Amino acid sequence: MWASDGGRGPATVVWAVIALPLPAVWVPVGTVCAAAPHARHRLFLPLAIGVATSATLAYALATGPVTAEIRGHTVGYAVDLSYPSVLVAGYLLATVGSLLLSGDRWLVALGGLVAVGAAVCWALWRMEFVSTWCAVAAVCSMVLFGWVRARSAVPGTRARREAFRG
Repeated sequence: MWASDGGRGPATVVWAVIALPLPAVWVPVGTVCAAAPHARHRLFLPLAIGVATSATLAYALATGPVTAEIRGHTVGYAVDLSYPSVLVAGYLLATVGSLLLSGDRWLVALGGLVAVGAAVCWALWRMEFVSTWCAVAAVCSMVLFGWVRARSAVPGTRARREAFRG
């Protein structure tokens, strides 16, 4: 995309699929799987919101154009969406909401970091929100890595994983 100064094409569409409908479902599903059994019941609302948001975004990507435009040091993406504010709210409720409701201190911290990152990206780079959001995702990935390492260090966790694998 950088070499061609943005535009339309397979790389732009693939990026849009990975960045838009996939996380709206993937984050709530992963959170449901990672949460303690007693906390899972409260995670089904963010999951349902994520499924609806993801389906709407996937439909928009399948039926409309996806474009990318180089804007300074960022890439601005455009997808023809009806009710974009509702979709952004659904996306954030599904992703941030599931993390905040997880009950796990690392995942709640990750949810807080994601919420602050979303607010900063929107406030500073509103037109390039999606592009700058990727930088926030990189920071959040480090928090998630810390959570995985801390969780694997808990006594008995490894034995439960090995028993689950069979």
